[in-house]
Amino acid sequence: MTDIEIARNTKLNKITEIANSIGIDEEDIEQYGKYKCKISEKVMEKNKNKKDGKLILVTAMSPTPLGEGKTTISIAIADGLKRINKNVMLALREPSLGPVFGIKGGATGGGKVQIAPMEDINLHFTGDIHAMTAANNLLSSLIDNHIYFGNELGFEKVVWKRCLDLNDRQLRVVETGLSGEKKIVPRKDKFDITVASEIMAIVCLSKDLKDLKERLGNILIGYNKKGEPIFAKQLNAQGAMTVLLKDAIKPNLVQTLEHTPAIVHGGPFANIAHGCNSIIATKLALKLADYVVTEAGFGADLGAEKFLDIKCRKADLKPDAVVLVATIKAIKYHGGIEKEKIQEENMLGLEKGMSNLYRHIDNLKNKYGLNVIVALNRYTQDTDKEIKFVEKKLEEKGIELSLVEGWAKGGEGAIDIANRLVDLTKKEENFNYIYELEESIKSKIKKVATKIYGANDIKYTDEAEKEIEKIEKMGYGNLPVCIAKTQYSFSDDPKNLECQENYDIHVRNVELKAGAGFIVILAGEIMTMPGLPKIPAAESIDIDENGQIVGIF
Repeated sequence: MTDIEIARNTKLNKITEIANSIGIDEEDIEQYGKYKCKISEKVMEKNKNKKDGKLILVTAMSPTPLGEGKTTISIAIADGLKRINKNVMLALREPSLGPVFGIKGGATGGGKVQIAPMEDINLHFTGDIHAMTAANNLLSSLIDNHIYFGNELGFEKVVWKRCLDLNDRQLRVVETGLSGEKKIVPRKDKFDITVASEIMAIVCLSKDLKDLKERLGNILIGYNKKGEPIFAKQLNAQGAMTVLLKDAIKPNLVQTLEHTPAIVHGGPFANIAHGCNSIIATKLALKLADYVVTEAGFGADLGAEKFLDIKCRKADLKPDAVVLVATIKAIKYHGGIEKEKIQEENMLGLEKGMSNLYRHIDNLKNKYGLNVIVALNRYTQDTDKEIKFVEKKLEEKGIELSLVEGWAKGGEGAIDIANRLVDLTKKEENFNYIYELEESIKSKIKKVATKIYGANDIKYTDEAEKEIEKIEKMGYGNLPVCIAKTQYSFSDDPKNLECQENYDIHVRNVELKAGAGFIVILAGEIMTMPGLPKIPAAESIDIDENGQIVGIF
């Protein structure tokens, strides 16, 4: 059966029952149908004095184009913990329509480990991302309207971009205001995908509605002729934007196919954004459960680095254990085996690709000082010979591994890793950040690039140099850095999969996100508005004569 058929053939509990199982009264939820709801801010207030549970971060080695199943493993671990009678919750990101209609076709797990209702979550869900798109574009319209009616603030350069939650490379650079109306001012504009927008980051990093409004007001939207910054609050935009986001900031509650509670809230990409679900969701889950399983996007060089250096700093969090997801196919892919051949047994490619896995493990264990276990996500084409090879290699290095078969067996296929994680979360850690906020912007970039990516040095364009100088003069040099680069390589070149030769990281531009509270570093040719693949998943998604959605997987 397909994922969507498995999900449809599983009887879900009513969302009121799921809420009740974690101590949330019906009066403190807002239902969106039978199986999903928003959680009131009152719940956090009621539980604020409870001791936090254990936080388990799920990350991965560098992926293949189709991903390595971090969400699948996260759900499997949560269901596995529930099967050994632990009080557990998930805290995951919301899927973006970009990859749903692009290359992945869905992002709610797979097989017997899914969050549900999967069609709803993969599509419009509770409207959070639509609200973010609207708030973002409201600000754009207010900027251009202000310029149209005289430009009292003296905009010389607009840096705020419009957004859309779909992959559309045609919108990367556009011209607007071409109607020929008397006072309209044509200008070049750009679009980001919504999940890479500052609005998404702000919602995910805000602690409450008041903090959200303040952050929205602090968004840098442009510069005047003197080079002085202009912020959203100078247009009085933050109030109306907050109104559009008043529900989006509330976390969403759903369930797994095995009825494990799951908060799914916020969905920034990790290659072009900060890659973590909302602080509100994670902190609430930690008050409601003894174990919370969360994930950070793409490989550990991206999502986990940003989770640790950005989110943990801002939320005063630290993971009690880290699960590093690996697959046989990804190991071979990063050992130089072409993606068309990675399903074939190839021991040489497997051996060469282990270096990618080793580097991620070393970063997490020795750079960040965290307790790490490798979860080998088993695929049907994996041979016993390949699995034993990986097990032996990791055993030789004293690295703990668990074979996870959640896709085929549900929570039962993750009982081993669940038991190991209970023990692992009891061990002491020596967690530390890769850089200190007081360091210069360039120093922070260099530490991430050299310590985590393994790069030799950083090369900056003239434009990037000027932006860094400007940001530091404005007094924002003490913010964390959010490096946007390819997910397929430790380098900024998506074709350099093995990373065996010396390489530099090339910074082409830098963007201040004053509302979110970090600085985006654009490395290599990474784009903040992705494009669709040659054959997009959208071509297979349809609705049948009975009104049932098909093709989401």
